[in-house]
Amino acid sequence: MTKSDNGRDSTSKVGSTSEDGSTSEDGLTLRIAQQPEADELLARSPLAALVGMLLDQQVPMEWAFTGPYTLAERMGSDDLDAGKIAAYDPDAFTSLFTTKPALHRYPGSMAQRVQQLCQYLVAEYEGDASAVWRDAGTGEELLRRLNALPGFGTQKAQIFLALLGKQFGVRPTGWRTAAGAYGEDGSRRSVADITGPESLAEVRAYKQEAKAAAKAAKAAKKATTAKAAKGPSEG
Repeated sequence: MTKSDNGRDSTSKVGSTSEDGSTSEDGLTLRIAQQPEADELLARSPLAALVGMLLDQQVPMEWAFTGPYTLAERMGSDDLDAGKIAAYDPDAFTSLFTTKPALHRYPGSMAQRVQQLCQYLVAEYEGDASAVWRDAGTGEELLRRLNALPGFGTQKAQIFLALLGKQFGVRPTGWRTAAGAYGEDGSRRSVADITGPESLAEVRAYKQEAKAAAKAAKAAKKATTAKAAKGPSEG
């Protein structure tokens, strides 16, 4: 049972209308990783979802969210365990990431971040990833909790908050506002909006446009600064 945006209990299953997705035992359907087994794990494992979000930087989104499933396989399990990862020998854990095919473009640093995340969850939430959001009373409180996680800056925290609200049915009062633009209904800004190949393409297009706009703005600012440094031209 989850909370709606007005704080009332709701049993609706967000994501049940996703395109040809993978369905977990509780009925939640996801199509983020674009791989049935990986999406099924994301749907039933709060820690896998957190790890996928952590890995979602400087690599394609589907690569990042397939990572938890591959990691679980390499650890000989069908799920991720925060306590086990937290206590894992650091060098051996890194090898799980660097073994080809690598789990990330930067496998060494991301292995360290995943282990730090799990150590934090063990210390603060007894290893239960879902406890991060289970009793959060407001969107602002949940955002603060997510932002405190190792490897989660404000943007990543807002995106994951939007993912929880839009697809996992975790909707404390004010969650859309706390998630910022990522919480907007009908948006195509982030992984929170991916429900299949079509929406994945739309989100990717948005990211490419945003990146191009940022690059153009940076170039324009650089040109303006250079012009100002030269001073007024002589008449």
